[in-house]
Amino acid sequence: MSTAPLGPGAGAWSLAAMPRPSQAPSRHPRRAITLRLTLSDRVALGPGKADLLQAIRDTGSIAAAGRSMGMSYQRAHDLVSALNADFRAPLVEAAAGGARGGGARLSALGEQVLAAYREVERQAEAATAERLGWLRAMLAG
Repeated sequence: MSTAPLGPGAGAWSLAAMPRPSQAPSRHPRRAITLRLTLSDRVALGPGKADLLQAIRDTGSIAAAGRSMGMSYQRAHDLVSALNADFRAPLVEAAAGGARGGGARLSALGEQVLAAYREVERQAEAATAERLGWLRAMLAG
């Protein structure tokens, strides 16, 4: 499969590229902690972008990944373009459409970025488990 990065350096990061709270719930169970990692003054990586990367890996398609998250193809494509522009190399590689349609997959760097984000989530949950348990125990009802 021939692959190429999406967009020629397209999609500088903006607030429009951030996941909206009104989006459909992610395919993951509700997390005790959600993290938005501020990687630079213009780049953030949070649960919405990580879930999109995972959905692209799972479905092999930007459109299908967006649909699974309740977002339009345009929004999913814009987020992918922003992610590709934000990192040293593209995180998502897309194949041109044809009779059987196109497709998308995570690049090696995309797999590494997703794995690193998920590991930070796991570490944060482990580090805060005791305090979260106490806070839950203090809830009314």
